[in-house]
Amino acid sequence: MNIVYKSEPERGRKWAALVTERAPGSSFRQWPDIGDPTTVDYLVAWQPPSDIMQQFPNLKVLFSVGAGADQFDYARLPADLPVVRMVEPGLTNGMVEYVTFAVLGLHRDMPRYLQQQREQQWQPHPMRAAAKRRIGVMGLGSLGEAVLKPLLALGFDCGGWSRTRREIDGVQCWAGKDQLGDFLARTDILICLLPLTDSTKGLLNSDCFNQLPHGAALVQAGRGAQLNHNDLLSALDSQQLSAAVIDVTDPEPLPAGHPFWRHPAIWLTPHIASQTMPETAVDALLANIRRFESGEPMIGLIDRQRGY
Repeated sequence: MNIVYKSEPERGRKWAALVTERAPGSSFRQWPDIGDPTTVDYLVAWQPPSDIMQQFPNLKVLFSVGAGADQFDYARLPADLPVVRMVEPGLTNGMVEYVTFAVLGLHRDMPRYLQQQREQQWQPHPMRAAAKRRIGVMGLGSLGEAVLKPLLALGFDCGGWSRTRREIDGVQCWAGKDQLGDFLARTDILICLLPLTDSTKGLLNSDCFNQLPHGAALVQAGRGAQLNHNDLLSALDSQQLSAAVIDVTDPEPLPAGHPFWRHPAIWLTPHIASQTMPETAVDALLANIRRFESGEPMIGLIDRQRGY
């Protein structure tokens, strides 16, 4: 198998060593050292070259180096080229850690206490039991299911919403546009893990926020283009929302002077909630290549009709 990697160079060097160790006899090259482009079977990339099929005329599969694949311009990709997003334990564990941290921070009023510290103010506030805090996860794929497990274990009242119906033990689930309002109305901390599609772009807006209970909070770890910045600021300033933890924005990074940088009710992180771990990612890549070559379904294969 001939693999070309086009992403962060230092991580690529780690991938190269692991592929050499775990798939002896394969070829792994790092962009721009692609060798003979006609022999390339698999491309692993975050942003592939715009002339991908002219560059690699015999390409068999395009793999995303991350959990998302909405960054690809599908109009430039052949309809029969399989596109596969990364599904691996390192990504999942990172998201579980981040969301658990964010929910606990919001649940225990940490953004407020951090601001009080800056103002040298010593003021305790009433504590709420986890069982009285209603968590709502938007997006019930593998990441959504994984982040719900520790939250359930901590005693939170957990719910979830997805485009199509899901059943998860201990979680009340809603589905489809018609049930979104009911889901939002019972959610004190809203967690967005949705993929970016035409229907989710701009979904986190004033209409969404106004359907949440007064004083609710947001964890945005989905995709940057889902969030309307001005609507979030208005919701925070009116106290319809009490706080927000934001890991993804559009654009990235935010420009200097953007209100998110200094807003006292926003915790902002630089798209670090979940990162591909080379050791487990290489195993996932090689396993999917073996599946493809043996005619089995690949894990993470994108359905272009759904957009994820």
